[in-house]
Amino acid sequence: MSEALTFPPLLWGEAATEEALGHAARRAALGCDAGLVSYILAADRVEAAMVFAPEVPLAQAMTMLPLCGVGLQNALGALAPPEVAVHLEWSGGIRVNGAGCGQFRVLSATQDPAVVPDWLVVGWVIPLIPASEDTGFTPDQTTLFAEGCAEVAPPRLVESWARHTLNWITRWEDGGPRALATEWRGLAHGIGEEATVAGLTGTFVGVDEDFGMLLRDDETTHLIPLTELLKESPT
Repeated sequence: MSEALTFPPLLWGEAATEEALGHAARRAALGCDAGLVSYILAADRVEAAMVFAPEVPLAQAMTMLPLCGVGLQNALGALAPPEVAVHLEWSGGIRVNGAGCGQFRVLSATQDPAVVPDWLVVGWVIPLIPASEDTGFTPDQTTLFAEGCAEVAPPRLVESWARHTLNWITRWEDGGPRALATEWRGLAHGIGEEATVAGLTGTFVGVDEDFGMLLRDDETTHLIPLTELLKESPT
């Protein structure tokens, strides 16, 4: 599909050919303006990524990950049937009706939490149809169309995600993180359950003001910053 998408002011789109996240990161490293939304509209999946130019250190800029997640949940909430439940994993996983259905990833110009990155890219992939007919081997994984969302047009999903994300960026800039944190906690998957992250195991009890994971074991509460989720840049 090669349909041109429409985005609100301050955002602009660019179709990618291989991977939306990598495409956006390469464009960011070459100095493109913030607001680029790269996307792939394939028969079996939809991908999108957004370029940011943070004005705060990486530790705070990583808030764009849960913010983009809330934007995607809001977009699916507007487009999908009302009975479809969408939740967000702290590590970037997307859950639809309880099963895994895609993933967010983040790339940055730096991995130093104290440095203001030249650029930050948040992207996601959602499968539309199963990669194989042997779905019984992955009962905890699903696809968007398998969960009753066949009427959700991928171009509209990317456009809606961009609009909702831009709205949350404005709210975050104007009013701070409180509203975003409240919204995210209502959508978070796994709070109150046991989790293993960064070699630590405990009960996921919530997040701090920068959305770092609070993981409580018998002895203490560990803080795992969102920067743990950064992947190596393909640039």
